[in-house]
Amino acid sequence: MAITGEYDVVVVGAGNAGMCAALAARENGARVLVLEAAPFDERGGNSRYTAGALRFVYNGVDDLLKLCDLSEQELATSDFGTYTQDKYYDDLGRLTDYKSNPDMAELLITKSQDTLLWMRGKGVRFAPMYSRQAFKHDGKFVFWGGLALEAWGGGPGLVEGLFTALEKNGIDVAYEARGEHLMDDDDGVHGVVANVEGKTTRIPAKAVVLACGGFEANAEMRTRYLGPGWDLAKVRGTRFNTGNGINMALEIGAMSYGNWSGCHAVGWDYNAPEFGDLAVGDNFQKHSYPFAIMVNATGERFCDEGADFRNYTYAKYGREILNQPHQFAWQIFDQQVVHLQRDEYRIRQVTKVTANTIEELADKMAEYAPVDKAAFLKTVAEYNAAVQRDIPYNPTVKDGRTTKGLAIDKTNWAMPLEKPPYEAYCTTCGVTFTFGGVRIDTDGQVLDVAQKPIPGLYAAGELVGGLFYHNYPGGTGLVSGSVFGKIAGTSAGKQIGRN
Repeated sequence: MAITGEYDVVVVGAGNAGMCAALAARENGARVLVLEAAPFDERGGNSRYTAGALRFVYNGVDDLLKLCDLSEQELATSDFGTYTQDKYYDDLGRLTDYKSNPDMAELLITKSQDTLLWMRGKGVRFAPMYSRQAFKHDGKFVFWGGLALEAWGGGPGLVEGLFTALEKNGIDVAYEARGEHLMDDDDGVHGVVANVEGKTTRIPAKAVVLACGGFEANAEMRTRYLGPGWDLAKVRGTRFNTGNGINMALEIGAMSYGNWSGCHAVGWDYNAPEFGDLAVGDNFQKHSYPFAIMVNATGERFCDEGADFRNYTYAKYGREILNQPHQFAWQIFDQQVVHLQRDEYRIRQVTKVTANTIEELADKMAEYAPVDKAAFLKTVAEYNAAVQRDIPYNPTVKDGRTTKGLAIDKTNWAMPLEKPPYEAYCTTCGVTFTFGGVRIDTDGQVLDVAQKPIPGLYAAGELVGGLFYHNYPGGTGLVSGSVFGKIAGTSAGKQIGRN
């Protein structure tokens, strides 16, 4: 679209955080323009590539009923459990080594349910995560790991719901519109200089919200900040998250903040493309490893696959895989556990081999990414012998079914590999988003290097630092984007009323 109107707030980025910011600013009376770097067909940022999981506080099924419809049969056959504020604080603190900014953590947790209720009021729909977060046990679907709901239709459904809300609320969206510089002076920020369909365009505004992602799609920045080898990682999501928003803010004196050498990185199919594929979405991930063993090129296990529910380990194990020789790992399953695999293991575009013996499996693995066969056979034999078979196996809880005596014991869900056919899936590292960014206050306003607010500049989503360090509880990314997007948009909209 040709940008001809006058706008109070310009939001840079059209993912979940940006669209929540735009809706909140419009709710407060602002005329809003959203700049989306992608063309129409790729719109929605990283949000569109996600599974749509949402980590929020709920104290029982009544809280879930406020957000989605559940049938009598679903209520009778499901144990949704609870996810209290205290549990959320515990999980976020434990996984970030208690480095998460306490003010940001408090906002995320205490505003999580209210923000989702606000989104539902805008037309976004939610549903239980039966296929990804529940196993049937004693006749009931038991939800585990603090996650009960997802956006209806996953990430694509969330994005479409938000774009529909933008349209209903009269919010303009410009595509192929990449923010490049902020228009600023001693009095603060007054708009954005953008490249819109190849043309440099100045867009005056009373406030700007930056919500255009981290630097995960920028190989140079990944290597500079995450370290050597990260240029070799695949990108799970959009190719447009190249750090522009962060650099725009730093150019005018914003404070860098957070875990700049850290990122959310997972096990990702070995032959997945360089960037995310919208036709496949999130299904290149391979997250059923707690029920498998993982081995590297030397045929050795290198992590405790059963250290915790996958929600609490998957975002850091991508780094572990990248650190292995040749940046790959194989996940090995037998028929005792394949029924626990998530749907992503059954896609057509999967790097998989199957065999009736472990020896034959190793030979077939060599066709893709070879493993030291003798060492691999030794690893499997030692693992099988170390499994504590007298401990009951239960995938819905941390069952304590461990191994004993290994260099790295598996602490839960240890199942010997002994029932063929065996399946092996080859994975590498897939980067989701980076943890470092700019610093904001509790109103979503960007702070300068003296920790003073920069007038007219707000931020939300991946480009905000200070919330995640080292690791991440699954489902927190979308909720943090929504919470801080709403806060930033509300603050920007209220600023307009004061001008």
